[in-house]
Amino acid sequence: MLFNNSYNKLPEDFFQRINPIPVKNPQLITFNTKLGKRLGIEKKSNEQLAKIFSGNALIKGSSPIALAYAGHQFGYFVNQLGDGRAVLLGEISTPNNIRYDIQLKGSGQTKFSRQGDGRSPLGPVIREYLISESMNSLRVPTTRSLAAVTTGEEVIRETKLPGGVLTRVAESHIRVGTFEYFAAQNKIDNLHKLADYTINRHFQDIKDSSNKYLSLLEVVCEKQIQLVTKWMGVGFIHGVMNTDNTSIVGETIDYGPCAFMDEYDPAAVFSSIDTHGRYAYGNQPLIAQWNMTCFANCLIPLIDNKIQKAQEKAQEVINNFPKKMNDSLMKVMCKKVGLDFKKSDSDKVIKKLLQLMHSNQSDFTLTFSSLSKVINDEDSSVFLRQFKENKKITEWLIEWKKNIKKQKLSSKEVLKILRSSNPNFIPRNHLIENAITLATKDNDFTEMKKLLSILTKPYSNQSSNKDYMRSPKPEEKVSQTFCGT
Repeated sequence: MLFNNSYNKLPEDFFQRINPIPVKNPQLITFNTKLGKRLGIEKKSNEQLAKIFSGNALIKGSSPIALAYAGHQFGYFVNQLGDGRAVLLGEISTPNNIRYDIQLKGSGQTKFSRQGDGRSPLGPVIREYLISESMNSLRVPTTRSLAAVTTGEEVIRETKLPGGVLTRVAESHIRVGTFEYFAAQNKIDNLHKLADYTINRHFQDIKDSSNKYLSLLEVVCEKQIQLVTKWMGVGFIHGVMNTDNTSIVGETIDYGPCAFMDEYDPAAVFSSIDTHGRYAYGNQPLIAQWNMTCFANCLIPLIDNKIQKAQEKAQEVINNFPKKMNDSLMKVMCKKVGLDFKKSDSDKVIKKLLQLMHSNQSDFTLTFSSLSKVINDEDSSVFLRQFKENKKITEWLIEWKKNIKKQKLSSKEVLKILRSSNPNFIPRNHLIENAITLATKDNDFTEMKKLLSILTKPYSNQSSNKDYMRSPKPEEKVSQTFCGT
């Protein structure tokens, strides 16, 4: 692994230089061999990997730092957050010159720990590993998981729990909250440095723009739109869309109390800390706009020397956000039923289906994935089983097929669109919880590894794994998910 660090060359205000704190008895749970190969990591023994990815052994060239940032948490501004249980080991450049951050989560206390222990229970490590790798296979922009280890130590939350460390790979760990950190202190020089660094590292194509900071706002807004609409397309609920969890490059980051919907419900909330439903499934587009408004406010001093003029320019970008978000969302959702979102009736068809799904408590994933069998005249039973109102859904099917025919696509072409847009397998909450329970209580990672294998092929048939497709039974339902801090 060859490090090519750049963030640590920024001023000391940006981070704390700190090594991960060694753990008692690190044991490798799993290593992402394919990702490791892509990153150019040489093959090592499990013992060596456990030492490296627990923080017990530092790789030559790494320069560990804990990043400083602030953030709006559930709408309230906190002026200092930062990496309280993580260290960035450094940045590596792949053989095709893509730069990635390598970060350990659960690596011990930093100055940003705010009286926390800096460790992670094993459960959140497993959750993030499974869901981030699933999201990658679902073609949703995301941070990746490279390795998971047990520490041989316990962490204390409500009870004693086994500890773990996750190795996260990201294009960037720069967040909206990183910009807010310097904006709140009115450190305009550091804000300039951060913005220039972000553009030079991530958005080279806007470097020569007539107003590169306004262009930065535009490109980050577009990244958020693409990300959130892809979340919506697979029924994903982030759960903590705080500005410190909003990646500038538009990757899904920080899989705390995240969840996937079973029954379709725009008001679905699973996070135990989201007591008012701020980050409910259907609120995510609006929250993305709110977060981008926070980002825009940080950039005001850079966009124009005249504050009013800068505000007007930034406001125009924010004003365009809802339409762009809605267009992108309709494109994603219409594609799930094989329709072109530009056709006038497509939005009516998808909205009608979603209304019926909501009133019938239909399974989000199964409803869409079973459409491919309906269009192919194979078997409509799985689709129809998602609805109690048989007459209304039958009427909808007739209308849907009429609109499909208007597009003048062959059945084969429509089938390809449906199958590529609708996964058969998602990381359902009860499956994740089962894997976590077995791992934490019995030190048994068999189910985690089996689930991982299934989730990394979400669009395939996998007939032998049908039980992993179904909705949870009443006794299996998970109503709340929890943050690991």
